[in-house]
Formats: sequence, C-alpha cells, structure tokens
Amino acid sequence: MKKINYKRILIVLAWVSALSGLTVSLAFVSKEQKAVRVKQLNVTVEAGSDNQFIDESGVKGYFKERNDEILNTPLNKIDLYKLEKALNAHPAIENAEVNSSMNGEVSVKVTPRVPIVRVVTNTGESYYIDRQHKLMPLSDNYTARVLIASGNINESYASRYTMTVDEIKAHQVFREVSLLDDVLEVTEKINGDTLLAQMIHQVFVNKDKELELFPAIGNHRIVLGDTENLDEKLNKLKLFYKQGLSKTNNWSKYSVLNLKYKNLVVCTSLSGSKAKK
Repeated sequence: MKKINYKRILIVLAWVSALSGLTVSLAFVSKEQKAVRVKQLNVTVEAGSDNQFIDESGVKGYFKERNDEILNTPLNKIDLYKLEKALNAHPAIENAEVNSSMNGEVSVKVTPRVPIVRVVTNTGESYYIDRQHKLMPLSDNYTARVLIASGNINESYASRYTMTVDEIKAHQVFREVSLLDDVLEVTEKINGDTLLAQMIHQVFVNKDKELELFPAIGNHRIVLGDTENLDEKLNKLKLFYKQGLSKTNNWSKYSVLNLKYKNLVVCTSLSGSKAKK
C-alpha cells in the first residue's frame, strides 16, 4: 500500500489557499481602483541649471494642450505609460516618470534638458546642443544664456536632430563635413573652466573652417585652428590672460591672439605688428 505524503498535501493546500487569497485581494484592489478618482496632480521639476525651459505650469499646460484629462478621472482610466511617453517626447524634457497611488494622486517627475551651447548656422538657423549631446530646438518662451557658436556651420536642425553629436562624429559620411563635434569639444572645455567660462562668450568657425574664440572683454579674436592639442592651446590662453593682459591692462592692445603654434602665442597688435609671447 502506497504511503500518503501528508506533508506534500499540506504544502499544496497552503499554496491553493494563498493563491485564492491573492485573487480575492487583487479583485478587491481592482474594485477599489475603479472607485478612486484622481484628486491631485503633483509635478516635480528637477533643477538642471539656471536655464529652465520647463516648469510645473509648463508640464500641466502640456497635458492641457494634449487634452489629457487627469483630475477627477478614475485611476484605472489613466494610461500612465502614455503620459510618460508623451512627456519624454517633449523638446524641453530629458526624462520623465509618471506614477500613481491609491489615495488618488498622480505624480510626475521631470528632468529638464540642459543646453550648453547655441548654434547659429550660416543660413541664420539656430538651435541648441544639450548636455547629452543632442540637438535641441529653441523655445518661444525662454532663451538660454549659453555660449554662442556661429560662422561657417551648415548643419541644419532638421537634417541632424535624430542623431547625437557623438553619432554624427562616428557616421562614415557626416563626420567628414560636420563641425558640431569640434564646437561641442571646445564648448565643454570652456564651460568646465571657471576663467574661460567668464571670459569667452562666442565660438566662431571661419571660412577656412578653423575655430576662433571671441572674449567678453577686449576687441581681439583668438585663433585656435583645429581641436588638436586643445588643452595645451587653452592653457596657453589662460596663462597669457593671467600673466600678460591682466598685468599690463592692455585688453584692447591686440587684434588677434594666435594659439596654433606650439609653445607660442602670436599676438597681432591693432597697428598690424606681430609679437611672439
């Protein structure tokens, strides 16, 4: 006669009981969720920088423009994934998360995009590059106070916005004509240095596709050339500012500071004469 395994039977009965209880609980929660309506919409916008293109009212206004009915709507009728996807498609939002609670609250957490440079093309078109190296359109409501890059840049927003600058640089065709990676590299070096961030306000691409910088003080332009040995070139510039111009107070004496040559700063005075520092 086969021996009955009472222990196994008890385990199976325990699992059946637990699953039954879970089913009842889920049914109860589902019923409760149908009865609960959204009574509060909480929006939190993380502080990304001084350049805020989106705030709480902007998020709520975006929902209103899309005709997303949230308040007083039953929780089970709110498509959280759809709301989150819509927010992440917003041109001023880097990331968004949407959650709900059984007390009738929908919570939205938004991280805004942070522009680091404004690009002005040779046709006059303008857009930003953000900290994630993505192209970002201008806003009708806000203008960011960031470095300006202009001159011989012919890459339009429409032709490049689906790619990051890093992807453009890696592209077999685009990298041959693109200057956005050079502009971005110089921008990040300038923004990451306290002195340069205060001194430099514009990056310019000349007709020879060389990079030039324009300071906030003085009438000179700074010729970088390409981005090869960029750290060395910028260190020479800082040294010249600290030990040269700051001591003599001759900010308007020179028209050109050329950093292209190794271990030299070739200065052209307003009179046209050159000096090597």
